[in-house]
Amino acid sequence: MKNRVERREYGVERERGGFGAKMRRRKEKKDDVLSGRMRKKTCRLCEEKIVNLDYKDFRRLERLVSERGKIHSRRVTGACAKHQRKVEAAVKKARYLALLPFLKQ
Repeated sequence: MKNRVERREYGVERERGGFGAKMRRRKEKKDDVLSGRMRKKTCRLCEEKIVNLDYKDFRRLERLVSERGKIHSRRVTGACAKHQRKVEAAVKKARYLALLPFLKQ
């Protein structure tokens, strides 16, 4: 009865034991992990060498906002962290000045 492994939900295995019981993740098959990968998006704003993102350039900002008016995440847009912060500030300023709507219905 030495360190029996107990299966729990969400693919986590837990060794039975006392105080020092370990939690570890079950390894997935390589086929599952590699099949859904896409190549990394490059930052469009870095490629265009944009230093200051202007809030008045609402055509560019419209591409970074969803059809419901939400700001797309970095994962969706492919923007780097520096430019994503500038996008957020520019979109919020454009919304305040009524160049972009807060909500689209």
